[in-house]
Amino acid sequence: MDQLPPPHLSPPVAAQLGAAQAALAGDPARAALLARAVVAAAPDHAPARLVLACALRLAGDAAGALAVIAPVAQARPDDPQAAAEWGQALLAAGDAAAAIAPLRLATRARPGLAVAWHALARALRATGDEHAAWHADAGAVAAASRDPLLVAAARAMVAGQADRCEALIRRFLDALPDDAAAIRLLGELAWRRGRGDEAIAHVARAVALAPGFEAARVFLTRMLVEADRLIEARDHADVLVARAPDEPGLLMLRASILVKLGEQDEARRIYEAMIATGGAPPPVWLNLGHVAKTLGLRDRAQSAFRGAIAAAPGLGEAWWSLANLKTVRLGEQDIAAMRAALPGAQGEDAFHLQFALGKALEDAGRDEAAFAAYETGNRLRRATLPWDADAAHARVAAQARLLSAGVPDTGGTLGDDAIFVVGLPRAGSTLVEQILGSHSLVEGTHELPAMMMLADRLAQRARAAGQTPEAAMAALSPDERRALGEDYLARAAVHRRSGRPRFIDKMPNNWQHLALIRLIVPRARIVDVRRHPMACGFSVWKQHFARGQAFSYDLGDIGRHYRDYVAMMAQADAVAPGMVHRVIYEALVADTEAHVRTLLTALDLPFEPGCLAFWQNDRAVRTASAEQVRQPIFTDGLDHWQRFAAWLGPLQQALGPVVAAWPAAPPDWRDWLDIA
Repeated sequence: MDQLPPPHLSPPVAAQLGAAQAALAGDPARAALLARAVVAAAPDHAPARLVLACALRLAGDAAGALAVIAPVAQARPDDPQAAAEWGQALLAAGDAAAAIAPLRLATRARPGLAVAWHALARALRATGDEHAAWHADAGAVAAASRDPLLVAAARAMVAGQADRCEALIRRFLDALPDDAAAIRLLGELAWRRGRGDEAIAHVARAVALAPGFEAARVFLTRMLVEADRLIEARDHADVLVARAPDEPGLLMLRASILVKLGEQDEARRIYEAMIATGGAPPPVWLNLGHVAKTLGLRDRAQSAFRGAIAAAPGLGEAWWSLANLKTVRLGEQDIAAMRAALPGAQGEDAFHLQFALGKALEDAGRDEAAFAAYETGNRLRRATLPWDADAAHARVAAQARLLSAGVPDTGGTLGDDAIFVVGLPRAGSTLVEQILGSHSLVEGTHELPAMMMLADRLAQRARAAGQTPEAAMAALSPDERRALGEDYLARAAVHRRSGRPRFIDKMPNNWQHLALIRLIVPRARIVDVRRHPMACGFSVWKQHFARGQAFSYDLGDIGRHYRDYVAMMAQADAVAPGMVHRVIYEALVADTEAHVRTLLTALDLPFEPGCLAFWQNDRAVRTASAEQVRQPIFTDGLDHWQRFAAWLGPLQQALGPVVAAWPAAPPDWRDWLDIA
């Protein structure tokens, strides 16, 4: 409560009242003892009675608090502090209905009294008036957010003064330990420090304390999505949308979570309904296009992307999304429209337009102009992304040495239902996933982030302990390995729908985590899908990825990354023969049935003809190859890269001996990874 002036008190008694106020937060029983002595010395001193009532309430004596505060509040009907304390005492005594009136009086008279808003929200919620309680939550947040301590804390956070920010928040919480705004701010501070779990815990508590704190719930939902805790995120999004069913931002947030959960049809219905109301912004059209593409609704996807372009002709992402429909060819009018939009394009629009223009020109057979557009798009995109090829190589080499040291086979059964499909993007992994996902015993999910997130968590823990990630992994106890394996499988289970006994994790980058896979899910199967390095490298370079793959915007970086990948897989073959089954894309295309049979045998799966009719599988596919795997295999593009060979020197030079050794690993792979 606020510091109260002590008029008409002698200096010793005034000092005693100050001591009582100071003791309220930490020792309310002592505060009550001190305040009672002040009231005995000055029975009509209203501020002293307020302190005594507050102390008694905090000490658990609600009846005593009511006896002290009721006469004061009734005698001072315009005093917001007296009304607030009376309302809190009534609430503590279990009379929520009676508490509402004095608390409303307090908040109207003094809107900045956060403690009164918090109590009013609790009282309203206890009487079943959830709607009004949400508004009271918002009032509490607004009041606390104007407090000088929290304003100073927010400024310190923006200035990068994390320690000062935390000290100010803690000081505020000493007086109001259940203030949702302060706790949410503590969560944001943890998030900025990279402490995701701690941030989620703080913000979840803020939302539990003030369910109507919508901004905190949105923040919590987004953090839960980032942490791949999608079921929890969906639950919070459902609450938000139920409260504001016509709010576009909340509808799009919910739809994006549904997409990640594989509930594409429900997401599509949300976007369609938003468009039907008229005036939907371009992102709604874009998202509808992406969902339609995932569902195999090519015409709907194309019309949605065209709808976004009609609403915003210079929207580069819409042009690239349209061009990235692999079966769509953009015509001369489209090329002219993109060129007209380029002079005014900035940021993402600029590089998206260049990638789309490159695809249109390539389809038109204008190879030199296409390459120039791709080159510009890659240069612009590369400038926005941090990528250190040397650091990436060092990480791969360290993982390879960990494999070389001998990752123990724990003999457990964890992971016997998991099939990892790994490799570089654009190498054919989506095709292999679609073939396997057409088997009656296998469920295709999508590119699951779970293994990468666990690896990041281990790396953070290692850095905090002054270790390398590899040392931390090597030191994992059997119980820790099992716990991590169970964590991975639980995260994967969120994306499983069919009840089939086995599932696919098609995150290509998991080749960098072979040691961790072997440690925590030792019975998982690994399928490596490999494509000719020049064909794969060029295809990666001309593809703009929505997220990740920062290596893919420079031909030299791509070559080095491909070489790291091949060497890592060779190390896995050397250390644990049979751990990885390799599929060569070109061989699969040339003799599909033979290689599908070999693949299924390697995975202990019986042959099923449906695996050869994979394009008839209507499962959702969320990669750049979504359309291509909905038609039979074709061979036209196998040597397509040779049309551009004259400009691909940097890629070939970076690949070095990998090209000559194809499809095997180059003879220098151990030296390349610095493995003795």
